[in-house]
Amino acid sequence: MQRSFDDLGTPLHEVTFCVLDIETTGGTAADGGITEIGAVKVRGGEVLGTLQTFVNPGYPIPRQITLLTGITDSMVATAPSASAVLPHLLEFCGDAVIVGHNVRYDLGYLNAALERDGRPRFSNRTVDTLPLARRLVRDEVPNCKLGTLATRFRLDHRPTHRALDDALATVDLLHLLLERAASFGVCGLDDLVALPKMSGHPQASKLRLTDHLPRSPGVYVFRDRRGDALYVGKATNLRSRVRSYFSTDDRRKIGQMLREAERIDHTVCPTPLEAAVLEVRLIHRLEPRFNKQAKTWRRYVYLKLTHEAFPRLSVVRVVRPDGALYLGPLPSTRTAKRVAEAIETAVPIRRCTEAPGKRSRSGPCAPAQLGVSHCPCASDVTREQYGAVVERIRRGLLHDPELLLAPLEARMHALASAERFEEAADVRDRAAALASAIRRQQRFDTLRRAGRVVLHVDGRSGAELQNGRLVRAWRIDPSGTSPVPLPLDLDPAAPESLDEVGEAGTPVHKALADELLCVAAWLDREQHRITVISADGPLVTTGAPLPTFEPTSVTSMR
Repeated sequence: MQRSFDDLGTPLHEVTFCVLDIETTGGTAADGGITEIGAVKVRGGEVLGTLQTFVNPGYPIPRQITLLTGITDSMVATAPSASAVLPHLLEFCGDAVIVGHNVRYDLGYLNAALERDGRPRFSNRTVDTLPLARRLVRDEVPNCKLGTLATRFRLDHRPTHRALDDALATVDLLHLLLERAASFGVCGLDDLVALPKMSGHPQASKLRLTDHLPRSPGVYVFRDRRGDALYVGKATNLRSRVRSYFSTDDRRKIGQMLREAERIDHTVCPTPLEAAVLEVRLIHRLEPRFNKQAKTWRRYVYLKLTHEAFPRLSVVRVVRPDGALYLGPLPSTRTAKRVAEAIETAVPIRRCTEAPGKRSRSGPCAPAQLGVSHCPCASDVTREQYGAVVERIRRGLLHDPELLLAPLEARMHALASAERFEEAADVRDRAAALASAIRRQQRFDTLRRAGRVVLHVDGRSGAELQNGRLVRAWRIDPSGTSPVPLPLDLDPAAPESLDEVGEAGTPVHKALADELLCVAAWLDREQHRITVISADGPLVTTGAPLPTFEPTSVTSMR
């Protein structure tokens, strides 16, 4: 059974440990040569029970093993087999945390025996005192063997290569290591499990900055000595996630960030959705140096279908009330140009920037000469004919994407059939960019069309959305609901009024795009757990799902 974060955060004095040790014939786990099992169950420094039994391995014990352990063939001759012992061991361990000195060795033999007996392997959490000792006391001892540690630290029990004696010595060592670990802020099971992975971390002394963090969902902010934000992140378990930066995260920039960090602030959020939205808003507000995502929103652009006699496509940074059609915001100029290329490949819209009606001295533009675009500079299209081209683009972007995507797919397959694979791949990439942009716009429009939405998640939490923005989030308990208001001014660049999010089909403010996409992604991910209590409009995207144009769609034709 997988433990919850609450279980992992249990104070160590409340955790039940089952310390194991086995003696073997010296072969491998596949040989099944277990000769003795010893186990001690402890909690809060108190021994709750012990288990000790010989095990008949089913074949003679090598002489050198008998000399080491003192266990002879006669001692195990009438002992039960591993199959007979395992049920008692499983019952004794229960759901306790299993501890051992090099615990993988012991569990390797026990799990192999369980599999041979048709039983599931141990699923308990484990703690290994060997890497813990290497982390906490390595500088004080010549090596971290159990016998050396027991002698140097004068443990009450000394290992004798007998299962129960060694298990009791490991219990003493565990208690010693728990005392040492407290100096690193280790107070819960998750801290203890993660501690060995922090071995040698140059910023381990800064673990003290995490002492105040709760094991709750929320948002955290690393700050430097001046109080400036270095990094903003979200987590379902604040303490566990932040401490992981000192162990499992070896990215180069993380090391630099930890060197500069002097404080870690946090905000507890009642739901993961609130944490995700708050993360976006704080990144927009604080612009932390080490964040990448959601920090580049000022560079977002729009693809504009101009409002003039002969409209064309243009990449712009600002939306104006000029009657033009805007698609976006899109994450970069490069992306927007790729989308424009896709539309120009599907529909012969004009590509030159020559003012309509002005006769060019150099003749028609190159696309017009090649016959891939209708352009007034070539005098080959009337305003009415060109209007049909523009209407097709408008309908394709707003209502029927197939009008634009179908020609691209047909061209891609034609090029692939002609074995012009590089050109086919280029068309595929353009189609993928266009499909992604339309899908992005559909997400914006679906949220805004839904208006005010109140929903529950598994009957445990609730949220209220207004035009896609998160207004409130709360926990639901047996005594009722406890609404927790969200401050809407955390993102100073976003519109203050919820009405300014805009209606479906209109461009979204740059500063709101990340938040709306965050909410949309959460809805997609949690849809099986969500119950919509009320909504002004449907919360689902209408129409058939858009193709993704995966790379295999071309390469598979080779």
